[in-house]
Amino acid sequence: MIYRHFVFDLDGTLIDSRQDLADAANAMLATYGASPLLVADVVAMVGEGARMLVARALARAHVAADPDEALPRFLDAYNEHLTSTTTLYPGVAATLACLHQGARVSVLTNKPQRPTDAILSALGITSVVDAAIGGDTSHGRKPEPAALHALIDQSGVPAAETLMVGDSWVDVATATAAGIDACLAAYGFGYPAVDAAHRHQARWTIATVDELTRLGS
Repeated sequence: MIYRHFVFDLDGTLIDSRQDLADAANAMLATYGASPLLVADVVAMVGEGARMLVARALARAHVAADPDEALPRFLDAYNEHLTSTTTLYPGVAATLACLHQGARVSVLTNKPQRPTDAILSALGITSVVDAAIGGDTSHGRKPEPAALHALIDQSGVPAAETLMVGDSWVDVATATAAGIDACLAAYGFGYPAVDAAHRHQARWTIATVDELTRLGS
């Protein structure tokens, strides 16, 4: 199968953002006088949007605070250090450049739009990303397929030639809801938590991102 449109998740697929996300969550918790969480604990909370991460962090730290009130505290801390430690996964820049020569490249993430755009710019890959939609837009968050449908419409490439690439069950569920193929990134930090059913639903599983070049036009 040859694809002409690749839609990538961001955290755990294109970027390793574990430490920066954990630091922001712990900075938020510190404003309530709570002890910090382990990086691994915070990483397990990533994938369904910033508000869900905040709600889970508050619960894990036994902080009785409204997630909606805590969310700006998290975002303020995160926006100050978006790429303090965040990096592209090995091979991402070269793979995107290769795919972009013959295909459309999009990003679909549950991260808010502002930090999404800032990270893509800071890490130098905006020139090989045709469109990016964050989780706080009117399209809603994954696994709802509206944003994915929007990216497909913008690309001008049929859904049958579009591949969703991500490291979590959310990405597989989004692709399934949109009626397109899914590829699981086994190198991503969300992959160990993907259940057997979603692993089975993914048409492809890759150990390294450069494996995608054989699926591009």
